[in-house]
Amino acid sequence: MAVFCIQSNLSGLANPIPSRRMSRRGALAFASSILVSSWPALANLNSSTPPALAHNLLQDEFQQQEHLLVHLFEETSPSVVFIKDIELRMLDEDEDADAKVQGTGSGFIWDQFGHVVTNYHVVAKLATDTSGLQRCKVFLVDAKGNSFYSEGKIIGFDPAYDLAVLKIDVDGHEIRPVVLGQSNKLHVGQSCFAIGNPYGYENTLTTGVVSGLGREIPSPNGGAIKGAIQTDADINAGKQHTSFS
Repeated sequence: MAVFCIQSNLSGLANPIPSRRMSRRGALAFASSILVSSWPALANLNSSTPPALAHNLLQDEFQQQEHLLVHLFEETSPSVVFIKDIELRMLDEDEDADAKVQGTGSGFIWDQFGHVVTNYHVVAKLATDTSGLQRCKVFLVDAKGNSFYSEGKIIGFDPAYDLAVLKIDVDGHEIRPVVLGQSNKLHVGQSCFAIGNPYGYENTLTTGVVSGLGREIPSPNGGAIKGAIQTDADINAGKQHTSFS
């Protein structure tokens, strides 16, 4: 799951959104900090503002925020991929004829050459496979909106940080790498949204705020991952495979 952040000044609102939870399943950080509206309409409201005008100002401001989120999702979701872990029951020319889906996860496109970043625990069985029966399929959309999939090959991983890098064949497709921001510029209270594949449902969006910084979460090898970012955006089963919060 990808977590992206929107920088907003919410000083005109009291107690924006309380922190609800912090995911303990992942440690993949790919936050994109984007400067957006500072809610000027809300900041300018006072007791002398006519009710009808106040209503129109609020409605316009919320519509602008809504349109912004729609735009961000449409621009960002092509950079998020859907990963399926597959175990072959027998080696055959037709690998799909007798295969079992063992799990699903998410990742994001790193560059135009087909490198994909995900969490190590999403592809741990593939990374440690000695039978030759494990496969990983990556489903994505190209820049023209065409859906396709490719087998993912592991080219690097680090269990201590719960990170892995896959390489997929993207010949004939123009793909859209994610736009990365700087996590050290994030602030508690900034808006954020998460795109992932909870329960296998592709391209699901949830929203929230940055609830905390500098958190520590466990890694798959039993160590600790420091500097994680906490968010209250819902991260459900299947979605947390490539999340950090």
